Amino acid sequence: MTSLTRLLIISQFAFNVGFFAVLPYLADHLGGALGLGGWLVGLILGLRTFSQQGMFVVGGALTDRYGARPVVLTGCALRVAGFVWLAFAASTWAVAGAVVLVGFAAALFSPAVETEVAREAVRVESGGGPARTRTLALFSTGGQAGALVGPVVGALLLYGTGTGEGGGSGGHFRAACLAGAVVFTVVLAGHWRLMPRARPEGRRVATEWRPLLRNRRFLGLALAYSAYLLSYNQLYLALPAELDRATGSQRALGWLFALSSVLVVVGQLPLERRAAARMTWPGMVRCGLALIGVAFAATGALLTLGGLWPAVAFTVLLTLGQMLVVPAARACVPELVDPERLGLFTGALSSLSGLIVLLGAAPAGALLEREGPVPWLVLGLVPLLGMVFVPRTVSRRDRPAEVSAPTSDRR
Repeated sequence: MTSLTRLLIISQFAFNVGFFAVLPYLADHLGGALGLGGWLVGLILGLRTFSQQGMFVVGGALTDRYGARPVVLTGCALRVAGFVWLAFAASTWAVAGAVVLVGFAAALFSPAVETEVAREAVRVESGGGPARTRTLALFSTGGQAGALVGPVVGALLLYGTGTGEGGGSGGHFRAACLAGAVVFTVVLAGHWRLMPRARPEGRRVATEWRPLLRNRRFLGLALAYSAYLLSYNQLYLALPAELDRATGSQRALGWLFALSSVLVVVGQLPLERRAAARMTWPGMVRCGLALIGVAFAATGALLTLGGLWPAVAFTVLLTLGQMLVVPAARACVPELVDPERLGLFTGALSSLSGLIVLLGAAPAGALLEREGPVPWLVLGLVPLLGMVFVPRTVSRRDRPAEVSAPTSDRR
């Protein structure tokens, strides 16, 4: 593993610690402390996702033009400001504004980091190192390790010092937001000191959009990834709703997020190794989407059991699907695009996904106000539809035979 890759993985870990100390409890804060209806909660969560995923294309284009360092630093600074604002926001519009700022901050930080990781993965692979899915899986593992720690920190802040109903306790939610802001301040300081200052060549490519719109295989991959993200977003909407229905509380939410993260931290690399040895990258994406569809169907079928079983099944199966989709989809992108436009296309992959989430968030929130298995079965159709858009192949390099195991000094 190169030093730059190591820095990016560590920063992704820290970034997710601060992020997931707050986000899992946002829906409960909106519906509890602020008393918003289900459709409005879904809309605000969709705005958060769109301002993040939907604006990735801006962060990616800026990365192509100016390099990763200034984009990453700006994203960190905006995330600090957004979380401080969210900590003290008391009205619907103030919360919406803070959530949009928090999302846009990630729209700068994440595509810059992901673009640099993808470039390093391709470079290491071309030099005889492990397949790029291994490097991207390590990156996902680092992020999920942060997602493991973050909800636990949030749960301790929200529930560890009182008996308030989760995010409905305004002071506790404020403490979680401010703790997140502190983490992002540390990330900002670390990148200011350690991030390389080099800028890419050919800065004019950031404004050239026509190749993006003409690339049908990439657009197909982006639609498939959109189906994944809309489904994965239900961890923040459908899962809290199911916990309220089954237990009357969301105290288990942090631990279910922790379960998801443990699965990734422990199982991401072994699963990537086995899957990449048997399937192409597009095949891994299709298999992951199928698993996500099964997650929704299984949850609907298990509702009659009551308790936490449906929520646990949903979390486990959805996470397994994510572990296949994310590294494989990201591995496909460099094969489909001009290397000088990798930032733009990396951002566009998430931007289209964010738009789909924005369009689907409010209907999903309204759908989940109904009881029974029907909402889960309807939502389960989304990833199955996404399978249709996955490209058959991306290049000769997506074959399983290209996979090689990493040596110990690269891990």
